[in-house]
Amino acid sequence: MKASHNWILSPAIALLLSACQPSEPEAPAVTSTPPSSATSSTGNPTGLPATARQALSAAQDFERSRLDIYVPVRLTAEIGHLNDAQVRMLAKLIEASKIMDQLYWLQAYGEPGPLLSRIDDQALRRFADINYGPWDRLNGDKPFVAGVGPKPPGARFYPTDMTKAEFEAWDNPDKTGLYSLVERNAVGELSLIYYHQAYAPQLRRAAELLREAAELAVDPGFANYLKLRAAALLTSDYQASDLAWMDMKDNPVELVFGPIETYEDLLYGYRTAFEAYVLIKDLEWSERLARFAQYLPQLQQDLPVDDAYKQESPGSDADLNAYDVIYYAGHSNAGSKTIAINLPNDEQVQLQKGTRRLQLKNAMQAKFDKILVPISESLIVAEQRPHVTFDAFFANTMFHEVAHGLGIKNTINDSGTVREALKEHASPFEEGKADILGLYMIQQLRKNGELNAGELMDNYVTFMAGIFRSIRFGASSAHGRANLVRFNYFRDQGAFTRDADTGEYSINIENFESAIESLSRLLLTIQGDGDYATAGQLLAEKGNIPPDLQSDLDRLSQQSIPVDIVFEQGVEVMGLQE
Repeated sequence: MKASHNWILSPAIALLLSACQPSEPEAPAVTSTPPSSATSSTGNPTGLPATARQALSAAQDFERSRLDIYVPVRLTAEIGHLNDAQVRMLAKLIEASKIMDQLYWLQAYGEPGPLLSRIDDQALRRFADINYGPWDRLNGDKPFVAGVGPKPPGARFYPTDMTKAEFEAWDNPDKTGLYSLVERNAVGELSLIYYHQAYAPQLRRAAELLREAAELAVDPGFANYLKLRAAALLTSDYQASDLAWMDMKDNPVELVFGPIETYEDLLYGYRTAFEAYVLIKDLEWSERLARFAQYLPQLQQDLPVDDAYKQESPGSDADLNAYDVIYYAGHSNAGSKTIAINLPNDEQVQLQKGTRRLQLKNAMQAKFDKILVPISESLIVAEQRPHVTFDAFFANTMFHEVAHGLGIKNTINDSGTVREALKEHASPFEEGKADILGLYMIQQLRKNGELNAGELMDNYVTFMAGIFRSIRFGASSAHGRANLVRFNYFRDQGAFTRDADTGEYSINIENFESAIESLSRLLLTIQGDGDYATAGQLLAEKGNIPPDLQSDLDRLSQQSIPVDIVFEQGVEVMGLQE
């Protein structure tokens, strides 16, 4: 259905509308504020309306068709090579991951029960569950539930009445910490509460489950990691467990767990959100990838930028592996689903040991089949469509994650880390850098004969189709904004042309390659300089959807091409129940 300003009510919504009493006052706006204690962190958000009005669309332009933008995918994996203890361990890890899901709800919105129980329309309630709240994550965080105001950019990490000036004037050396909330004390002053204090009951239970899982682990390195991660949950000190995670090489089962990414904090990009992945290593695919990590130091030196911006050396212990995911929880499960991981984010760990890159093969295959191929059939010229291949999609995604390790983590002018200097712009800039440097790496590896599958044009055309896929995630997504910047930059550089009659796109190879080099240089320089103002200017100028692109995206919606995937997952799906 084409995006427009027509509002179509389902029978269930219409029934709710007719049931509303005219004499009722208008429902107040719902605001999210951070919990002040373990008790308040699980309490109801203030201001929730108690009427059926809660189930109505809040925005005049919200369309019922948006409830169908996610296509279901069943998450399974081959586990016949695991012994009975490891299979029981998987069930423990999934149970612990559900706690990460609960905590993410509290960080992103608040206690979900009161919200979900007031939405009688099943499809709308499911949509709220997918979005972990009443804001459409793939449509600029627009509210779709009545009585709910705009999403606070700081989610529930900060008081909603806190100004940036107040925060920046606050004399607290730990105020930019990754693992704490900002709240107001009894006299209205800003104060800090660490996650292990704010969410103490939930984290104690999660730690207990990780320790129980450790007793069932066959791989000693994995068992050690689980124990250290359990300890980290209770102290908000994650570095030791990050280091232990980097040392694991042979574990057939993998867990990514805890407060990790900062994308939810759109106010500053400082604070981490809870999430989890439970994964099974694909040994055959992992063996194919292992050799690429050795090229990182040389690729860093060959970056198309002045020496000052590549003075750091990527850790030599970095590795690449492929996995099948069997469970997503929390931040990783909200809105658009992650298909590759580059961790840990701790800059000190990265410089000491590098990072690990996890390619989530079954989720990646689902997005390729159900989304990327249909997009290419609609928006890529016929003669270039054969270049859209899964191998190229896998490689582009993999080297995106590898490229997170390139460039520098600390500014060259003593402005602190890049993350601290660019603040809320850090995430879209880092994603944009990784996308463009991933292509640069593919160019270099092909030139040196280290990457031979398919041809370079496969990577280019698949990359172009991938831009359309990620732009549909919306401006509130770091990946979506990064792709908008790249689309507009590439168009300005003549990297592609659009047929005005068909709305199909064709890559111009010479200009495309020139744009890769110049955009790489621009992003790396802004990061290295910690240039907050220029970063904001670039995002403001090029982070928008031009009218012809919007028309093309509308065409994808008319053709009912999904925007992303949603999972059928858990112990029952995997057959793990006892």
